[in-house]
Amino acid sequence: MRDGVGAMRRAFFPAVIGIWFGVLSSCGGGGTTGVGEDDIQRAQAALEPFKAELQTALRESLRAAGPEGAIAVCRDKAPEIAAALGKDGIRIGRTSHRLRNPKNVSPRWVEPLIVEFLEKGNDRTFRAVRLPDGGIGYVEPIYVQPMCLACHGKEISPGVSEKLDAAYPHDNGRGFDAGDFRGVYWVKLSAPNRK
Repeated sequence: MRDGVGAMRRAFFPAVIGIWFGVLSSCGGGGTTGVGEDDIQRAQAALEPFKAELQTALRESLRAAGPEGAIAVCRDKAPEIAAALGKDGIRIGRTSHRLRNPKNVSPRWVEPLIVEFLEKGNDRTFRAVRLPDGGIGYVEPIYVQPMCLACHGKEISPGVSEKLDAAYPHDNGRGFDAGDFRGVYWVKLSAPNRK
């Protein structure tokens, strides 16, 4: 982790964190701070294909190769999709308070929003904030779906557990129940003239 990590990160983000992915969130309504409707719509439009492509890849992998195949989708395919869609001043990702892969560490602006979701419980509204650099930050919560429990639940098969242990020796993405808050999707829209 980078230097200067605050108390929130120490409390909620362990040293080794991971690709988690609990699949799809519901979002409606929204908490916004100084963000216009046009920017919210741009962020939502940027995020929708990421969620759709990732959900499709996970479902196909689960059907074809079971949970072991889904591990590779979260580890390899999700970052590829995010990179392909993150262009023209748009960055997309996923993060959590209990990650599996250190590459998914939260941008600093996302951290207080995760704390909000943890405190409010089952809050499915998006958040949009104006960032200090003039950009827009947007997040949607992710809640654990039943299909996610094979890799993120409290009882994981020995074969899946072995693969997770090999890929993520300090895995912190297990022990969830269906409906638990798993983390967030995030989108950053750069300020105009900054890409």
